[in-house]
Amino acid sequence: MSSNIDVNQILAQMRAMAAAAGQGTQPASGAGAAPGADFASLLKQSVDSVNESQQQAGKLTDAFVKGDPNTSLSDVMVAVQKAGLSFEAMTQVRNKLVAAYQEVMNMQA
Repeated sequence: MSSNIDVNQILAQMRAMAAAAGQGTQPASGAGAAPGADFASLLKQSVDSVNESQQQAGKLTDAFVKGDPNTSLSDVMVAVQKAGLSFEAMTQVRNKLVAAYQEVMNMQA
């Protein structure tokens, strides 16, 4: 259950991209890579990680409800809390992305 989202890493990459955009250069994301390719893959990886943690929590919950002796209530509660926190973190990142997008769109007007 190592499905952690590193929000700080995502925010650091967003800041690096914003700084590079302000200077008119591309972020150092590797030779020949598309400017947003690393960010897009990181975002997809984060969403997949959140989905996986929610799937795992659902499976543990189902196993506990069915009376599986190998599944404890504490394991279920920890998995559900991890899934909830990771979803909340993803929601906050999404909110920041939408706010940044709206700010960029307002600059053009």
